[in-house]
Amino acid sequence: MLDFDAIYLEACARKGGEQALAEAMPEVANHDTLTRRPDAFYLSTLCLRVFSAGLSHAMVRKKWPDFEQVFFNFDPQKVRLMSDEQLQTCMGDRRLIRHWGKIKSIPVNAQMVYELSQENQGVGRFLADWPTANIVSLWRTMAENGAQLGGQSTPYFLRMVGKDTFLLTTHVVRGLVSLGLVEKTPKGKKSLDQVQS
Repeated sequence: MLDFDAIYLEACARKGGEQALAEAMPEVANHDTLTRRPDAFYLSTLCLRVFSAGLSHAMVRKKWPDFEQVFFNFDPQKVRLMSDEQLQTCMGDRRLIRHWGKIKSIPVNAQMVYELSQENQGVGRFLADWPTANIVSLWRTMAENGAQLGGQSTPYFLRMVGKDTFLLTTHVVRGLVSLGLVEKTPKGKKSLDQVQS
């Protein structure tokens, strides 16, 4: 196994130096920042991630103010109660991305956010209190209780809100394979737990 210094030096060389590497690193929010943010922020960001999967992120972000307007500023209490008829109306709204599976996921994810908030004094507290050493279990919890959150959607959402997590990008997986830690992209519980440890 390579030691950290060797990996760090290679990363610096690939990114163009220590400063360039530092600037490329994600910003990790502290406990207070995660806890202070409103539930609507988390639901909006979660849905933004769902809609960004497989689409141009710039295009999705450009449309997001319209999503905010149509979906009650992502107030989980309101959004979780949206009826199928209201969602069908959204499918006719040209301001939105009209993907039925993703539209249907919004109230499901609102319900998850609402329940997590009720049980934990806010979604931010739930995320902030989750131990980073067991982050893969958080991925599973969210994927099992929400909608359209499988694969890399939950890790990317966590990264977007500042929760410390790793991403299984193509480069990361290639590195894990070259070190003999995995043979292919980890997907199952056992292989994800192995990578995490």
